[in-house]
Amino acid sequence: MPKIHSHHEGRYLSLREIDDWEFASRPNATGVVGIFALTDQEEVILVEQYRRPMQARVLEICAGLIGDEAEFADEEIIACAQRELLEETGYTPGNISHLLSSPTSAGMSDEMTHLFFAENCQKTAPGGGTAEEDITTHLVPLPQLATFLKEASDRGLLIDFKIHSSVGQLALEKGQSL
Repeated sequence: MPKIHSHHEGRYLSLREIDDWEFASRPNATGVVGIFALTDQEEVILVEQYRRPMQARVLEICAGLIGDEAEFADEEIIACAQRELLEETGYTPGNISHLLSSPTSAGMSDEMTHLFFAENCQKTAPGGGTAEEDITTHLVPLPQLATFLKEASDRGLLIDFKIHSSVGQLALEKGQSL
């Protein structure tokens, strides 16, 4: 097993090195969940928020860190996905299932992202995220998703690839051609 050298340890990120390869790690989380969610009206639930590292607003699926808060340290991954969906958007899924797990950025981080598909979501809470987050929720009819993403990009929003990954994985699972 190679030795991991820690160069810097912050509150949320650390810079580490293995065999001359530097990478980022999250000292206070065990991974990330992302939730591609549909309302019972077949609307995609997307969130938009300002992301400081990008210095821009980003359109994303709902997402959050696993185990980053003491009260959720031992939380099951699927429970984290359900909690993040409710916290950020105010929606509760009728059904939620695992889509895929993948390295977030294998050349830069040891982080794993676990994507879920939430169906038949119902509005049960206000949403909007925590006090530190400025989240806008968008409901997009599924057949209009591609047009909505193009228009959002044309307006200057950055589009997170996890939207496309989720749609692609769902298409693969349903045996649809891409």
